Amino acid sequence: MFRIISVTIFFSVCGVTAFIPHRYHFVNENKTWSEAQTYCRDKYTDLATISNMDEMKKLNITLKKETVKLAWIGLKKFLILIKENLSWWEALNYCRNHHHDLVSVGSEEMQLWVKDVAQKASSEHVWLGLRHDCAQRIWFWVYGTMICYQNWAPGYGTWNEDCSQERRSGAVQAGGTQQWIDLPESYKLNFICSLKDGE
Repeated sequence: MFRIISVTIFFSVCGVTAFIPHRYHFVNENKTWSEAQTYCRDKYTDLATISNMDEMKKLNITLKKETVKLAWIGLKKFLILIKENLSWWEALNYCRNHHHDLVSVGSEEMQLWVKDVAQKASSEHVWLGLRHDCAQRIWFWVYGTMICYQNWAPGYGTWNEDCSQERRSGAVQAGGTQQWIDLPESYKLNFICSLKDGE
């Protein structure tokens, strides 16, 4: 049984694949979260991420075989709400200069966290690191990945955005259903930054 101390040490579970259904590999070594992340990125793809209940069941099966009670996964507290109204580009630059990046939402768990943070915003919507590419007609996260998990409000997030006008980027509603919408990037909104390791 592990004790929880200021720097907690657990086993880690690595995600083996990124864009096909996840397979998990149990690593029977004691490491901190950062050490586990580095190890998984060197040897596999990354620490395991869970996007839905099917993946959670698969991960639980892996852990039951190993009879382990606690293991690191790739979930980390990310965010920080900036209650300053900036355009999307200004928000992106702010996050990259002061923290890590505009937040990306890759799972339902992350969306629930973003919804909780967004409720505290002083603007009606909050910028996310969600961008539309008019040439390829796709939505993507600013750190370069496609959107797997989606939470668009009805009528938003289509591939057929009007590119003849101002470019649009993604935001989450601060109230109501708190789904994603797209807005002209010149709008001034609060925004959520993801944090660097160690922040």
